[in-house]
Amino acid sequence: MEQSQDPSRRKKLNQYNSYLKYSGLAIQLLAAIALCGWVGHFIDKWLNYKYPVFMLILGFVGFGGMLYQIYKSINDQ
Repeated sequence: MEQSQDPSRRKKLNQYNSYLKYSGLAIQLLAAIALCGWVGHFIDKWLNYKYPVFMLILGFVGFGGMLYQIYKSINDQ
């Protein structure tokens, strides 16, 4: 037999799920920017560039990719 949950409990669970979803997206955003920046820094160091060209480019690519991921996630609701 299926037990029905009261509406306030169901509302709390939905609220916690959305907190977890968006905090996970924030962590992914930071991790993507950090990883792309680190890879770009490694490439710049390997090529002996004076300015962090690849670090900036890959950092912006990671940021843009994660913004697209967040956009898709928000539209899926």
